[in-house]
Amino acid sequence: MKFGKVIAIGEAVIDRLGPPGGDPSIDLPVKDCFGGAPANVAFALSRLGVDVSFIGSLGNDPYGKNFKNLFVQRGINTFGLQQDNLRPTRIVLVRRDANGERSFEGFKGDKGLGFADQAISREQIIKCWPQAIDNAKCLVVGTIPLASEISSNSFLWCLENAFNAGIKIVLDLNWRPTFWRNKVSTVLSPTLQEKNEIISILKNVSLIKLAKEEAQWFFNSSNPSEISSSLPHRPSVIVTDGPNPISWLLNNHVGKSFSISPISVVDTTGAGDAFTAGLIYKILHFESEQISKKIAEEIIQFAIACGSHVCKGDGAIEAQPYLEDIENLLSLSNGGKS
Repeated sequence: MKFGKVIAIGEAVIDRLGPPGGDPSIDLPVKDCFGGAPANVAFALSRLGVDVSFIGSLGNDPYGKNFKNLFVQRGINTFGLQQDNLRPTRIVLVRRDANGERSFEGFKGDKGLGFADQAISREQIIKCWPQAIDNAKCLVVGTIPLASEISSNSFLWCLENAFNAGIKIVLDLNWRPTFWRNKVSTVLSPTLQEKNEIISILKNVSLIKLAKEEAQWFFNSSNPSEISSSLPHRPSVIVTDGPNPISWLLNNHVGKSFSISPISVVDTTGAGDAFTAGLIYKILHFESEQISKKIAEEIIQFAIACGSHVCKGDGAIEAQPYLEDIENLLSLSNGGKS
């Protein structure tokens, strides 16, 4: 069943996973997986049965062609997927520690003009925009397109026009300094300019999902109510904290929910994106006034289960759950009670 159209916009990249404990730039074996936060969300939503479209740019190379084929195979609408003949699909070097936790170690493949995801064309988006927003209920975005001038212009145009069309905007703050600085940085916190640039786009969002450390860096608080009240639209705010309890403000209801630990953690890449997809999937079932405290708790728990499931496999997309996987996981976590 399809509950409503979602548009995801942003980066589609290749995550090159190094061996656990190794350096993906020199150590073998490595594994190339399709990724990029907005793409991951689109794939996760599609696997849950949601009608979803993707707007982004891939290189005219084997990685880009294979990635586009996967979008098509998964039933994701690719009318907004652009092909860049000058810039390659970005390869992101992902280091994994022995526990499966990952960090980004830089990029590979730049031939001097940057990467395809840095040059999403606003003109091409404008051409397909009327089709994109037909019946659209939600636009899901990250913040990485802001780090590149061409994609930033396209991204800001989409945010403004989606808001004006009455489409709800869900934003994963997704702070990744390597994308902004194009090199590995020992300083993880954002500069004042980087912070202000990201905060400036939050005024019209309906829901923000961010990690605890991101909340501290950008808002000097990890309290969802405080973060929400600092923004004019008073959005719902979800603050994740790895395997620790999640704090949330959803439709003016507040709570704290506990994570579900997978039996074994292979790779945490894409767990947050699956969580975001789970949130959107459940929220699409309800009008805002229907979301009570109990329903809000169920929405968050479903999203947690989606994120947990992804940690059991390599990469962000192949390990994503089907609806029955989440139903089984929630049943087990409730002691066999559905």
